[in-house]
Amino acid sequence: MKIALGADHGGFQLKRAVRELLERVGHEVVDLGTDSAESTDYPDYAETVARLVVRGQADRGILVCTTGVGMAIAANKVPGIRAALAVNADEVRLTRAHNDANVLTIGSRYTDPDTAGELVRIFLDTAFEGGRHARRLEKIVRIEANRA
Repeated sequence: MKIALGADHGGFQLKRAVRELLERVGHEVVDLGTDSAESTDYPDYAETVARLVVRGQADRGILVCTTGVGMAIAANKVPGIRAALAVNADEVRLTRAHNDANVLTIGSRYTDPDTAGELVRIFLDTAFEGGRHARRLEKIVRIEANRA
């Protein structure tokens, strides 16, 4: 699977650990930065990752910042993105199975590398269930189409 990966300065260290895990298990990683503690703006990375995902240039995206919240907000502004904040394993599984999330955001302040690895594996290994959930996603697509 091809994964677009991005982080701001608050998430760059955890992003490195996630990248290493992804590469170790055989995924192709497009690392879009950042790679230092120098202050950066999370919306820049969120938009870049999100656009690669909606264009089909990456199968999924993973974003890391201090809380994961800013990245989720920014990525979800790109039509076609369903970014979800990783909080625990069950929520990550459900956001894939029920919401077909295509971007996962992680908060480095609250998530250690081992937990991040577990959440990323669940995000990548869980399939969308379809069925009644597909009907609900169609409603989300209609909401996006009618943006004010």
